[in-house]
Amino acid sequence: MSDMNFSIERTRKTPEIKFDASTGRLIIAGRSIPENSIEFYRPVIDWVDGVVAASGADPLRVFVQLEYFNTSSSKSLLDLFKRFEKLSTVEIHWHYDSDDEDMLEAGEDYDHIVEVPFRFIEVEPSA
Repeated sequence: MSDMNFSIERTRKTPEIKFDASTGRLIIAGRSIPENSIEFYRPVIDWVDGVVAASGADPLRVFVQLEYFNTSSSKSLLDLFKRFEKLSTVEIHWHYDSDDEDMLEAGEDYDHIVEVPFRFIEVEPSA
């Protein structure tokens, strides 16, 4: 995975998605309320299918730091997380604000659906 960095810049409606091959870290951060979530997440899913799945021995740590995501994004995130099931060494770090029970529950729902280990990380709410 050494030459396979990936990056999408954050906007008002879409999250930053960034993979650093040197650390094996994939970060998904911000708000996910795109007009068309399938279209927005397609390059990420294609990248995971083509690059990450081809080199499944590499450890991958996924850091999900979303403030909010809409229903259509939740389906696209599930599609993305399901692809990680093919990897032998992957872990999802699900960050949630200590006062955001809905975000914690969303992560717990994914944890029950997807055969990938989740770590839940409580953070203090941003101002």
